[in-house]
Amino acid sequence: MKSVILGAAALVFAVSTAQADPMKIRTGWVSATSDTPLLIGKPGIPKHEGVSYTLEPIHFQGSPQQLMAFAANELDFVGFGYSALPTAILNAGMGDLRIIADVFQDGAPGSYSNQFLVLKDGPIHSIADLKGKVAATNGAGSAIDMALRVMLKKQGMEDKRDYSVIEVAFPNMPSVLKEHKADIIASTRLQTADPAIQAYARPLFTQRDAIGRSQMSQVIAHEAFLEKNRAVVIDYLEDMLRVLAWYSDPAHHDEVVKTYAEWTKVPAASYDSWLFVKGEDFYRDPNGVPAVEALQSNIETQRSLGLIKAPFEVQKYIDLSYIKEAAKRLN
Repeated sequence: MKSVILGAAALVFAVSTAQADPMKIRTGWVSATSDTPLLIGKPGIPKHEGVSYTLEPIHFQGSPQQLMAFAANELDFVGFGYSALPTAILNAGMGDLRIIADVFQDGAPGSYSNQFLVLKDGPIHSIADLKGKVAATNGAGSAIDMALRVMLKKQGMEDKRDYSVIEVAFPNMPSVLKEHKADIIASTRLQTADPAIQAYARPLFTQRDAIGRSQMSQVIAHEAFLEKNRAVVIDYLEDMLRVLAWYSDPAHHDEVVKTYAEWTKVPAASYDSWLFVKGEDFYRDPNGVPAVEALQSNIETQRSLGLIKAPFEVQKYIDLSYIKEAAKRLN
């Protein structure tokens, strides 16, 4: 009888221990400065990390690589932009995807928008001056690439007929412009804040000028994963909002800059003027709610460029119950 009781106790202990083990969450990321700040959350601010979950950040060069990993079930969360979302659902058949939270937005009122740069002493002074010229983007069909094409289309210009496009990795964009290999380039926030680049380049227009507000990235997961792990997902989102609030507080600015500089191996001076500074950085909704109307408009822009053929109703793929419950804990 005693052995039976001990065996039962051991079984209960084993089950409770297994239940107490934190769940590993695999999350993809592309940019340290625009993807969720929880990736480099300051120790002590997230309350549930290491308790109900552990985080395994996995770096990718862009959305196409993340899409392949997500389709192979090698990721739990991705931060797809509006350009990748319809591709995942319409082309890759992942109709069970759900948007559950905001990551960051371009061109929200009073916030930063991606810039397209030209040489200060060059011949380009208006959009019309780009006729017959070369434009550089990070990849065909990307969010930034679409903004460029829309802006030129407003002037009646079409790719290959009136201008040409080359694909260039973001780190190489400034040299491509400086060496006259392209007449206009897309840029990152680090680059537009760099005094060395500002010395010879200036913005011709912004992404907001071209397509308005953009829901650039949102937290996305498979519906089955969300339903199975609802409590842990809400813990994760609560920590995401908590870290975002801490990082966005001006009182913590110097420490935030130091944290990012150490993690990315980039000098702190490169971040100081803009990182999490209101009006100088991209917008991140403090309650984690994505700009749904903007996202729908962004996807209609894709259709207008012929990049997706079928109608796409964003609302069918959104479930904000997780982020709303997480925000309630903090408010």
